[in-house]
Formats: sequence, structure tokens, C-alpha cells
Amino acid sequence: MSAASFDIAIVGAGIVGLAHALAALRHGLRVAVIDREARAVGASVRNFGFITVTGQQAGATWRRARRTRDVWAEIAAQAGIAIHQRGLLMVARRPEAMDVLEDFAAGPMGAGCLLLDAALLRQTMPALAPGLAGALQSPHEVRVDSRDAVPRFAAWLEARGVRFLRGCAVRGVETGIVSHAAGRILARHVVVCPGPDLVSLYPEVMARRGITLCKLHMLRLADPGVRFPAPLMSDLGLVRYLGYRGPRLPALRARLVAEQPAHLADGIHLIAVQHTDGSLVVGDSHHYDASPDPFQPQDVDARMLEEFTAVTGLRAPEVTERWIGIYPSGPDTAFTEAVADGVRLVMVTSGTGASTAFAIGEETVAELLGLPRPPHMREEA
Repeated sequence: MSAASFDIAIVGAGIVGLAHALAALRHGLRVAVIDREARAVGASVRNFGFITVTGQQAGATWRRARRTRDVWAEIAAQAGIAIHQRGLLMVARRPEAMDVLEDFAAGPMGAGCLLLDAALLRQTMPALAPGLAGALQSPHEVRVDSRDAVPRFAAWLEARGVRFLRGCAVRGVETGIVSHAAGRILARHVVVCPGPDLVSLYPEVMARRGITLCKLHMLRLADPGVRFPAPLMSDLGLVRYLGYRGPRLPALRARLVAEQPAHLADGIHLIAVQHTDGSLVVGDSHHYDASPDPFQPQDVDARMLEEFTAVTGLRAPEVTERWIGIYPSGPDTAFTEAVADGVRLVMVTSGTGASTAFAIGEETVAELLGLPRPPHMREEA
């Protein structure tokens, strides 16, 4: 069997693996990335490309999101990745949702955000549905098109010396060695980023940590003829995003339970982002299972579109694409575990990979190299 030597080998070429490759490259390491797929086809391209800061869980996740947003902006400029939208408009359909947004805006994570009452929201975006209570306008987010951005980012890394072995299944990992179908890679450090593969490597860790899989529905809609100044979210997102927890959230949750129980049961919350061609990506839902089924029931999609119409006032345009995404889910937003000397298992278990991976990569590589924690992790929460 042939063997090649590198400073660090990364198993998995999704956004989490690529983020670790970038961090290692910036430290001058010789990097290899191994993935069983010929190209990115998993959760890293089946998403909104929405790097979300506002509403992330307080503490490490929020700090990671801010750092990751900054790295996306740096890489986009260098790799020719378009940033299609900036910011966030978190729309409040109900007075109880506006109460939650007021509490959030008054706290440290609300810095830089602007509360819009109903009249100001109408001035900011006249196309939205009538009767909305208001909104929170955040300047902190960026949005890319993941289908384009992830391949471009990988190509940019490869052009700078990162070695990619694609279509190559990893059979085993031990200290200093990654065994794969075509041979072995020798590396002082190894980072395993398996995404939703819970059985090939370290299944005992997945079981101990209670990791399962989350399936979500997503839709692409034709251009509605309206331009949205920023990605849109709504009341349902306030009860899913941990950063919005506050004293008045239970009142909103109680009203949603009374008025939209089916939406809550399907884990639906609205995200609507727009591409430069005017098309929209709308979602999403959340269903959990160790082996999610591959089917996409129409009633779940219909509920997502119902929320879209309630916020935008628009009849949903033609659905031009439908797909499901699958990502690992667990009790923590992410974890890194030393599974052997010089080997780290890294997973984002909350669907926040695009929003936090670059920061996590910096943390992992710094720890492997014995360096101080990155600045974003030295900040006060």
C-alpha cells in the first residue's frame, strides 16, 4: 500500500473539514483532505448558505458565529465567492414576538440591531404582509450560495497546496495514520469531521453522546418579482434559536402552541433567502431519527409555504426544486473529542456548521499545535 506524509490529515470535505483545512493552511501546515464523495453533496451544500449570528446561543456559539462570519467575508473576497445578501430581518407577526425581540435587543447580543415598529417596518419593506407587529433588523449576517461557495472554497484551498483525495473511503484512523481504500496517509495530526456518518468511525462516541440525525425540507421558489433587502425569519424561529430565550418567550411559545401546533410538531421555522437571479430558498423543518426516511411529505412543504405567505403577503411562486438535508444532532451545539493521541473527532451537532465551522477549525488546530486559544475564544461571553 502506498503512503504519503502530511502535517495534518482531515477526514471529511464538508464545510467543517474545509474549515479545519483553512486553519491548518494558515499555520503553514501540509494538509490532506480525504472524502468518500467525488464532490460536496451533503449538508454543506443542502442549506441556505446563511451565516447566522443573531439568535445564536449565548457564549461560545455566538462568538464562533461572529468569527466565522468574518472569515467567510475574507475568503469570499479571495476565492470569488459572491455574497448575495447581508443582514437579517426577523419579522414579528404577533405582539408576543415583538416582546421577545425587545428583550433581545436590550441585551449584549442585540448590539447593532435595530427594532422596527409596524410603521417603520412598512417603510423599510412595503412588500411585506399587512398587520405585522414589527421586526428586528440585524446587520451582522452574510449569505452565500452554498452550492457555488463550497466548491469554490475547496478549489481555492487546492490551488494553495491542500491535497484532496476524493472518492476515497477511510477505513480506519489511529495515531499518525489514516488508512483508506488506496493506501495510507501518515500525519502528525488527524481531524475527523464525519458529518452525518455516525457508524463508520467512532460509533461508540456517537452513542455515548446521544447523537442522532435531523432531516429538514427545503424548497427553491421562482423569482416572485420582489427583492428582499435581507434574509427573512419569523416568530417560529424565536422558539428554535437559543439566543432569543428571555423572560417573555414562554408567552410567545404558548400562543404558537395554540395557533400553529402542526408547524411546531414538524419543527418548522421560516428562513427565506434570495439569490441574485431573484429565486428564493425557503425552509425549513426538523424531524429526528437514527435513519431518517428519504421522503418529503407535501403537507410539511405546504406549512412552510403557509408561513412564507403569512410574512411576505405573497402567494408562493412556483416550486422549482425540492430537497432534504440531513445533519447530526445532539445535546450540544458542537463537540471536539480527543479519540487518540493527535486525533480529534469534531462534529457540529446543531445545524450551525456554515455559521460556526471556521472558528471551530481555528480552535482545533490551535489546540493540536499547543498554541493559545484563538482571540474569539478569549473574549468575555
